[in-house]
Amino acid sequence: MTDRFADAMAFAESLHRGQRRKSSGCPYIAHLLGVASLVMEAGGTEDECIAALLHDAVEDQGGARTAADIRRRFGPTVAGIVDACSEDKRRDRGWRARKEAAVRSVLDHDSSVLLVLSADKLHNARSLRAEHRRVGDRVWDSFRGGRDGTLWYYRAMADAISRAGGSPLAGELEAAVRILELLGNPESPR
Repeated sequence: MTDRFADAMAFAESLHRGQRRKSSGCPYIAHLLGVASLVMEAGGTEDECIAALLHDAVEDQGGARTAADIRRRFGPTVAGIVDACSEDKRRDRGWRARKEAAVRSVLDHDSSVLLVLSADKLHNARSLRAEHRRVGDRVWDSFRGGRDGTLWYYRAMADAISRAGGSPLAGELEAAVRILELLGNPESPR
């Protein structure tokens, strides 16, 4: 890694300073570092690792202005990956419509985007599992889709990533989603 990666870490921290994870309250930067770590461990390029750090920046921290800043600072490859990982949060679209569009778009993405998306969903699934151990089924209350919608979304994303060609993390993502599905099934032994 070069100084670009260090600059991206500082930029991500400044953008997300004060932001917290939904249910745990953990500083949001922990998620971004976790996603970048997964990408790095899977053999990702520096651009992919930088995009992992910044994958939520446009969606959560400034929209088009932040997208332009990312392109200027880190180049078109990073900006393209971040853009592809960003959901359209227009007010006229509900949660389910946004998630369905995100799932449909997976088939249009290249291996770099699939790697970052896989790392993001894998880290989220692992965090959700850890939080479930801490607070039980109350964890589902932190998500707009509730238990059923959240489980649908993770299953749909894992399946779409596999159909799109997968990533080095696709198997781990599939296993993590299966665990979430077991946790979300009130009839399954825990």
